[in-house]
Amino acid sequence: MSKKLDCSFRDPSGFLFRKDTVLYRQINHSYKENYDYSKNTGLYNELIEHGLLIPYEEVAVSCLDSDGFIVIKPVELPLITYPYEWSFSQLKEAALLTLNIQQKALSRGLSLKDASSYNVQLYKGKPIFIDTLSFEKLSPGKPWIAYKQFCQHFLAPLALMAKTDISLNQLFKTNIDGIPLQLASKLLPLTTILNFSLAIHIHLHARTQSKIAAKEIDPIRLKGSFSIKSFHALIDSLKTAVLKLKWEPVGTEWHNYYDSNNNYTDASMSFKIDTVIEFLGMLSFRTVWDLGANNGTFSILAAKNCDYVCAWDIDPACVEQNYRTVVDSKTTNIYPLLLDLTNPSPAIGWNNKERSSFKDRGPVDVTLALGLIHHLVISNNLPLEMIAQFLSEITSTLIIEFVPKSDSQVKKLLKNRNDIFNNYNINNFELIFSQYFKTLKKRQIDNTDRTLYLMQIL
Repeated sequence: MSKKLDCSFRDPSGFLFRKDTVLYRQINHSYKENYDYSKNTGLYNELIEHGLLIPYEEVAVSCLDSDGFIVIKPVELPLITYPYEWSFSQLKEAALLTLNIQQKALSRGLSLKDASSYNVQLYKGKPIFIDTLSFEKLSPGKPWIAYKQFCQHFLAPLALMAKTDISLNQLFKTNIDGIPLQLASKLLPLTTILNFSLAIHIHLHARTQSKIAAKEIDPIRLKGSFSIKSFHALIDSLKTAVLKLKWEPVGTEWHNYYDSNNNYTDASMSFKIDTVIEFLGMLSFRTVWDLGANNGTFSILAAKNCDYVCAWDIDPACVEQNYRTVVDSKTTNIYPLLLDLTNPSPAIGWNNKERSSFKDRGPVDVTLALGLIHHLVISNNLPLEMIAQFLSEITSTLIIEFVPKSDSQVKKLLKNRNDIFNNYNINNFELIFSQYFKTLKKRQIDNTDRTLYLMQIL
């Protein structure tokens, strides 16, 4: 049985579909000339050899409709992620990847016809381009059709994250076509007008877009007005703009959690690590979600024996630090990602099906919920019943840590508010979770009041 994927309906050049669970891409007749040209120039092979484009092969599979002329089978990614879940460096590297690909395409008489951040995914520890159908033959004198899209999907959000507030990549959730340049221009500090790159590519670009929005553009007047030299200069200028944008992961609430957390002595932390290793050693698993992963200490333990670990955390600095560690260590199966578990990534786009929700990308084999549950209950007023049910819907096996009111971290959370959490205790925790999970192992962490549990779905 074959089925089109809801995420790829916008592109007339082709679409993704599944047949007997295998992922394929149909290429339509309308894209045949560009596909053949891209292949014959050697661009596809060059990008694949350099790890810039997802590998694929042409296969003898029937097209789903008469529009198609060939079917290819791309390497399937272990998971799909989105720009509003990426750290600053992940988005920055995705931007540089896009520009690097554009430069290589130009050298072979081709150009990217779109520059969407959704054309990039994380794979084997770094960004990779996934849209084989994004290339078109270069038209002499024609401006880069994807210039505005690149600025909206990459430069504007990076500038906002670096110059205004790191959380502003969340604007992607309400602007699926990228952050409008007029909005970015208003949100950026006035001092960025003195930054040549941002002044040209965001502020002036935004004003120009406003002026021409209601005007009809004569393509004859544009013909021959944009030389290949100008094209290369534009890409170089954008690359310079991206490279100059920097953000350091400091000053957020949880970026130094393990350094400042006085609940753990070196011995008790070592005991906790050993216990998690023991619990993981009892299991057979391929996929893991580490909820509240912080710096990824426990993600690393799980990653030794599985296909991939999603290291989710609410703190942008933690995700950034974790990603830098992953890159430096050349780890290929840990994906540090940004997530507010109390307001997780929704299903967005047309009919709420273009971008999958957090839960849609599960369930996974194992979920780690260490040092998490007290934040959900005390800081966010989430009932234990709801938490247990939610976790049962996303995982088969759970390694969870219960942190009681006697713990200094919980006391800190309760310091400036009334204690209305009469049911937050270990007995009630065990009773409620027993409705969804069977406890396989239980162990109190030495020299703390915290308890670790290994649970399996009923």
